[in-house]
Amino acid sequence: MQIEALIYFNELVRSRSMRKAAEALGVSPMAVSRQLENLEAYFNARLIERGARGIALTPAGALLAGRSEAVIRDLESARQVIDDLRGLNAGHVSLHVNGAVINAILAPALAEFYALYPAISIAVTVTSAEVALNAVTTGEADLAVTMFSPLDARIETLFSLSVRHDPVMSPDHPLANMQDISLEAVRAHAIAMPDRAFSIRRDFDDRQRQAGLEPVEIAFTTSSLELQKELARRGTAVLILPAMTVARELADGQLLTRPFVSGAEIASDMRLVRAEGPTPTFAAERLAEFLEAFLREHGNA
Repeated sequence: MQIEALIYFNELVRSRSMRKAAEALGVSPMAVSRQLENLEAYFNARLIERGARGIALTPAGALLAGRSEAVIRDLESARQVIDDLRGLNAGHVSLHVNGAVINAILAPALAEFYALYPAISIAVTVTSAEVALNAVTTGEADLAVTMFSPLDARIETLFSLSVRHDPVMSPDHPLANMQDISLEAVRAHAIAMPDRAFSIRRDFDDRQRQAGLEPVEIAFTTSSLELQKELARRGTAVLILPAMTVARELADGQLLTRPFVSGAEIASDMRLVRAEGPTPTFAAERLAEFLEAFLREHGNA
Protein backbone atom coordinates (compact mmCIF):
# COMPACT_ATOMS: atom_id res chain seq x y z
CA MET A 1 0.00 0.00 0.00
CA GLN A 2 1.34 3.45 -0.92
CA ILE A 3 0.92 6.63 1.13
CA GLU A 4 -0.49 8.28 -1.98
CA ALA A 5 -3.50 5.97 -1.78
CA LEU A 6 -4.28 7.18 1.75
CA ILE A 7 -3.91 10.81 0.68
CA TYR A 8 -6.36 10.26 -2.18
CA PHE A 9 -8.75 8.43 0.15
CA ASN A 10 -8.67 11.26 2.72
CA GLU A 11 -9.51 13.82 0.05
CA LEU A 12 -12.32 11.59 -1.19
CA VAL A 13 -13.70 11.38 2.34
CA ARG A 14 -13.50 15.15 2.72
CA SER A 15 -15.12 16.06 -0.59
CA ARG A 16 -17.57 13.10 -0.79
CA SER A 17 -17.23 13.23 -4.56
CA MET A 18 -14.86 11.47 -6.95
CA ARG A 19 -14.87 14.48 -9.28
CA LYS A 20 -14.26 17.05 -6.54
CA ALA A 21 -11.51 14.93 -5.01
CA ALA A 22 -9.81 14.69 -8.39
CA GLU A 23 -10.03 18.47 -8.87
CA ALA A 24 -8.56 19.14 -5.43
CA LEU A 25 -5.71 16.72 -6.04
CA GLY A 26 -5.08 17.89 -9.59
CA VAL A 27 -5.55 14.43 -11.09
CA SER A 28 -8.19 12.60 -13.11
CA PRO A 29 -11.19 10.88 -11.49
CA MET A 30 -9.76 7.64 -12.89
CA ALA A 31 -6.58 8.15 -10.84
CA VAL A 32 -8.63 8.58 -7.64
CA SER A 33 -10.69 5.51 -8.48
CA ARG A 34 -7.54 3.46 -9.11
CA GLN A 35 -6.02 4.43 -5.74
CA LEU A 36 -9.31 3.57 -4.04
CA GLU A 37 -9.25 0.14 -5.67
CA ASN A 38 -5.69 -0.35 -4.39
CA LEU A 39 -6.83 0.39 -0.83
CA GLU A 40 -9.86 -1.88 -1.08
CA ALA A 41 -7.65 -4.67 -2.40
CA TYR A 42 -5.14 -4.15 0.41
CA PHE A 43 -7.79 -4.27 3.15
CA ASN A 44 -9.94 -6.77 1.27
CA ALA A 45 -13.03 -4.70 2.06
CA ARG A 46 -15.36 -2.20 0.41
CA LEU A 47 -14.57 1.28 1.67
CA ILE A 48 -17.25 3.38 -0.05
CA GLU A 49 -20.66 3.07 -1.62
CA ARG A 50 -21.48 5.21 -4.64
CA GLY A 51 -24.87 6.87 -4.88
CA ALA A 52 -26.75 9.64 -6.68
CA ARG A 53 -25.71 12.15 -4.00
CA GLY A 54 -22.05 11.18 -4.01
CA ILE A 55 -20.22 8.62 -1.92
CA ALA A 56 -20.98 7.13 1.49
CA LEU A 57 -18.48 5.36 3.71
CA THR A 58 -18.96 1.74 4.59
CA PRO A 59 -18.21 0.72 8.20
CA ALA A 60 -14.73 -0.30 7.06
CA GLY A 61 -14.32 3.00 5.24
CA ALA A 62 -15.37 4.99 8.31
CA LEU A 63 -12.84 3.09 10.43
CA LEU A 64 -10.04 3.78 7.96
CA ALA A 65 -11.03 7.44 7.61
CA GLY A 66 -10.75 7.89 11.35
CA ARG A 67 -7.22 6.52 11.45
CA SER A 68 -5.65 7.45 8.13
CA GLU A 69 -5.77 11.19 8.79
CA ALA A 70 -3.69 10.75 11.95
CA VAL A 71 -1.27 8.48 10.07
CA ILE A 72 -0.72 11.09 7.38
CA ARG A 73 -0.26 13.83 9.98
CA ASP A 74 2.38 11.72 11.74
CA LEU A 75 4.21 11.07 8.48
CA GLU A 76 4.09 14.75 7.56
CA SER A 77 5.49 15.62 10.98
CA ALA A 78 8.28 13.06 10.49
CA ARG A 79 9.08 14.53 7.08
CA GLN A 80 9.35 18.00 8.59
CA VAL A 81 11.66 16.76 11.35
CA ILE A 82 13.86 15.15 8.70
CA ASP A 83 13.90 18.47 6.82
CA ASP A 84 14.94 20.13 10.10
CA LEU A 85 17.85 17.69 10.44
CA ARG A 86 18.93 18.59 6.91
CA GLY A 87 18.87 22.28 7.83
CA LEU A 88 16.39 23.23 5.11
CA ASN A 89 14.62 25.93 7.19
CA ALA A 90 11.42 24.87 5.50
CA GLY A 91 8.19 23.17 6.37
CA HIS A 92 4.48 23.70 6.92
CA VAL A 93 2.52 25.05 9.88
CA SER A 94 -1.18 24.64 10.60
CA LEU A 95 -2.57 27.59 12.54
CA HIS A 96 -6.14 27.77 13.90
CA VAL A 97 -7.61 31.11 14.99
CA ASN A 98 -11.03 31.85 16.39
CA GLY A 99 -12.80 34.67 14.63
CA ALA A 100 -12.16 37.32 12.02
CA VAL A 101 -10.92 39.70 14.72
CA ILE A 102 -7.81 37.61 15.40
CA ASN A 103 -7.43 36.95 11.69
CA ALA A 104 -7.16 40.71 11.12
CA ILE A 105 -4.66 41.12 13.96
CA LEU A 106 -2.45 38.33 12.63
CA ALA A 107 -2.48 39.31 8.94
CA PRO A 108 0.48 41.74 9.18
CA ALA A 109 2.36 39.27 11.39
CA LEU A 110 2.03 36.47 8.87
CA ALA A 111 3.13 38.80 6.07
CA GLU A 112 6.29 39.73 8.01
CA PHE A 113 6.96 36.10 8.90
CA TYR A 114 6.70 34.97 5.26
CA ALA A 115 9.22 37.61 4.23
CA LEU A 116 11.68 36.07 6.71
CA TYR A 117 10.86 32.40 5.97
CA PRO A 118 9.52 32.08 2.40
CA ALA A 119 10.10 28.31 2.44
CA ILE A 120 7.58 27.84 5.27
CA SER A 121 3.95 27.54 4.21
CA ILE A 122 1.10 28.31 6.62
CA ALA A 123 -2.47 27.02 6.58
CA VAL A 124 -4.78 29.31 8.57
CA THR A 125 -8.19 28.02 9.63
CA VAL A 126 -10.73 30.45 11.09
CA THR A 127 -13.04 28.68 13.50
CA SER A 128 -14.45 28.76 17.03
CA ALA A 129 -12.22 28.77 20.11
CA GLU A 130 -13.38 25.29 21.09
CA VAL A 131 -12.60 23.81 17.66
CA ALA A 132 -9.22 25.59 17.60
CA LEU A 133 -8.20 24.12 20.96
CA ASN A 134 -9.40 20.64 19.97
CA ALA A 135 -7.39 20.89 16.74
CA VAL A 136 -4.24 21.57 18.75
CA THR A 137 -4.82 18.72 21.21
CA THR A 138 -5.49 16.19 18.41
CA GLY A 139 -2.48 17.27 16.36
CA GLU A 140 -4.56 18.70 13.54
CA ALA A 141 -3.06 22.13 14.24
CA ASP A 142 0.44 23.08 15.36
CA LEU A 143 -0.64 26.34 16.96
CA ALA A 144 -3.78 28.27 17.82
CA VAL A 145 -4.50 31.88 18.68
CA THR A 146 -7.73 32.18 20.63
CA MET A 147 -9.79 34.74 22.47
CA PHE A 148 -12.54 34.13 25.04
CA SER A 149 -11.31 30.53 25.34
CA PRO A 150 -11.21 28.40 28.54
CA LEU A 151 -7.96 27.12 30.04
CA ASP A 152 -7.16 23.52 29.16
CA ALA A 153 -4.62 21.28 30.93
CA ARG A 154 -3.71 19.66 27.60
CA ILE A 155 -2.65 23.01 26.18
CA GLU A 156 0.59 24.94 26.71
CA THR A 157 0.05 28.70 26.72
CA LEU A 158 3.05 30.35 25.06
CA PHE A 159 1.78 33.90 25.43
CA SER A 160 -1.27 35.60 26.89
CA LEU A 161 -2.36 39.19 26.41
CA SER A 162 -5.36 40.95 27.95
CA VAL A 163 -7.18 42.67 25.09
CA ARG A 164 -9.78 45.38 25.64
CA HIS A 165 -12.81 45.66 23.37
CA ASP A 166 -13.73 49.34 23.08
CA PRO A 167 -16.30 51.34 21.11
CA VAL A 168 -15.01 52.18 17.61
CA MET A 169 -16.63 54.85 15.47
CA SER A 170 -16.04 57.42 12.72
CA PRO A 171 -14.55 60.80 13.74
CA ASP A 172 -17.85 62.58 12.99
CA HIS A 173 -20.00 60.18 15.03
CA PRO A 174 -21.72 61.79 18.06
CA LEU A 175 -19.90 59.45 20.46
CA ALA A 176 -16.53 60.68 19.17
CA ASN A 177 -16.90 63.84 21.28
CA MET A 178 -16.98 61.85 24.54
CA GLN A 179 -13.89 61.06 26.64
CA ASP A 180 -15.29 57.71 27.72
CA ILE A 181 -18.53 55.95 26.88
CA SER A 182 -21.18 54.45 29.10
CA LEU A 183 -23.33 51.47 28.21
CA GLU A 184 -26.36 53.76 28.10
CA ALA A 185 -24.63 56.04 25.60
CA VAL A 186 -23.54 53.29 23.22
CA ARG A 187 -26.99 51.66 23.38
CA ALA A 188 -28.54 54.85 22.03
CA HIS A 189 -26.83 54.34 18.66
CA ALA A 190 -26.82 51.68 15.95
CA ILE A 191 -24.32 48.92 16.76
CA ALA A 192 -22.73 46.39 14.40
CA MET A 193 -21.39 43.14 15.89
CA PRO A 194 -21.62 39.34 15.50
CA ASP A 195 -24.47 37.15 16.76
CA ARG A 196 -24.57 35.39 20.13
CA ALA A 197 -22.50 32.47 18.87
CA PHE A 198 -19.57 34.87 19.39
CA SER A 199 -18.27 35.52 22.89
CA ILE A 200 -17.96 39.28 22.42
CA ARG A 201 -21.71 39.52 21.85
CA ARG A 202 -22.45 37.41 24.93
CA ASP A 203 -20.05 39.49 27.04
CA PHE A 204 -21.69 42.71 25.83
CA ASP A 205 -25.10 41.31 26.78
CA ASP A 206 -23.75 40.30 30.21
CA ARG A 207 -22.36 43.78 30.88
CA GLN A 208 -25.77 45.28 30.14
CA ARG A 209 -27.57 42.85 32.44
CA GLN A 210 -25.06 43.56 35.22
CA ALA A 211 -25.99 47.24 34.86
CA GLY A 212 -29.69 46.38 35.17
CA LEU A 213 -30.34 46.83 31.45
CA GLU A 214 -32.06 44.49 29.03
CA PRO A 215 -29.64 43.73 26.14
CA VAL A 216 -30.28 46.17 23.32
CA GLU A 217 -31.34 45.06 19.85
CA ILE A 218 -28.31 45.10 17.54
CA ALA A 219 -28.92 47.09 14.36
CA PHE A 220 -26.44 45.14 12.20
CA THR A 221 -25.66 41.52 13.11
CA THR A 222 -22.72 40.29 11.06
CA SER A 223 -19.54 38.28 11.59
CA SER A 224 -17.92 40.06 8.63
CA LEU A 225 -15.23 42.35 10.00
CA GLU A 226 -14.96 44.24 6.72
CA LEU A 227 -18.69 44.97 6.70
CA GLN A 228 -18.52 46.14 10.30
CA LYS A 229 -15.67 48.51 9.52
CA GLU A 230 -17.41 49.89 6.44
CA LEU A 231 -20.55 50.64 8.47
CA ALA A 232 -18.40 52.42 11.04
CA ARG A 233 -16.46 54.41 8.40
CA ARG A 234 -19.77 55.68 7.01
CA GLY A 235 -20.83 56.81 10.48
CA THR A 236 -23.74 54.38 10.41
CA ALA A 237 -22.76 52.10 13.29
CA VAL A 238 -20.58 51.81 16.37
CA LEU A 239 -18.35 48.74 16.72
CA ILE A 240 -16.94 47.06 19.83
CA LEU A 241 -13.49 45.76 18.91
CA PRO A 242 -9.84 45.65 20.02
CA ALA A 243 -7.89 48.66 18.76
CA MET A 244 -5.39 46.29 17.07
CA THR A 245 -8.17 45.13 14.75
CA VAL A 246 -8.59 48.59 13.25
CA ALA A 247 -4.98 49.79 13.57
CA ARG A 248 -4.76 50.85 9.92
CA GLU A 249 -8.04 52.79 10.05
CA LEU A 250 -6.99 54.47 13.30
CA ALA A 251 -3.65 55.51 11.79
CA ASP A 252 -5.40 56.86 8.67
CA GLY A 253 -7.92 58.83 10.74
CA GLN A 254 -10.86 56.93 9.25
CA LEU A 255 -11.92 55.59 12.64
CA LEU A 256 -11.22 56.32 16.28
CA THR A 257 -11.78 54.51 19.54
CA ARG A 258 -12.99 55.61 22.96
CA PRO A 259 -12.82 53.54 26.18
CA PHE A 260 -15.83 52.33 28.12
CA VAL A 261 -16.41 53.99 31.47
CA SER A 262 -15.06 52.22 34.55
CA GLY A 263 -17.08 49.12 35.33
CA ALA A 264 -18.33 48.63 31.78
CA GLU A 265 -15.05 47.41 30.29
CA ILE A 266 -14.99 44.28 28.13
CA ALA A 267 -11.69 42.40 28.01
CA SER A 268 -10.46 38.91 27.24
CA ASP A 269 -7.14 37.10 27.13
CA MET A 270 -5.80 36.47 23.64
CA ARG A 271 -3.67 33.34 23.92
CA LEU A 272 -1.07 31.72 21.69
CA VAL A 273 -1.15 27.99 22.46
CA ARG A 274 0.17 24.61 21.36
CA ALA A 275 -0.20 21.04 22.62
CA GLU A 276 1.80 19.89 25.62
CA GLY A 277 4.46 17.28 25.00
CA PRO A 278 5.54 16.78 21.38
CA THR A 279 8.68 18.54 20.15
CA PRO A 280 7.61 21.19 17.62
CA THR A 281 9.06 21.22 14.14
CA PHE A 282 11.42 23.97 13.01
CA ALA A 283 8.58 25.68 11.15
CA ALA A 284 6.16 25.57 14.08
CA GLU A 285 8.83 26.73 16.54
CA ARG A 286 9.85 29.70 14.39
CA LEU A 287 6.25 30.80 13.85
CA ALA A 288 5.47 30.46 17.57
CA GLU A 289 8.49 32.60 18.49
CA PHE A 290 7.62 35.20 15.87
CA LEU A 291 3.95 35.46 16.85
CA GLU A 292 4.82 35.75 20.53
CA ALA A 293 7.22 38.64 19.82
CA PHE A 294 4.74 40.31 17.45
CA LEU A 295 1.79 40.09 19.83
CA ARG A 296 3.89 41.26 22.77
CA GLU A 297 5.18 44.30 20.86
CA HIS A 298 1.88 45.35 19.30
CA GLY A 299 -0.15 44.50 22.40
CA ASN A 300 2.01 46.78 24.53
CA ALA A 301 1.81 49.47 21.86
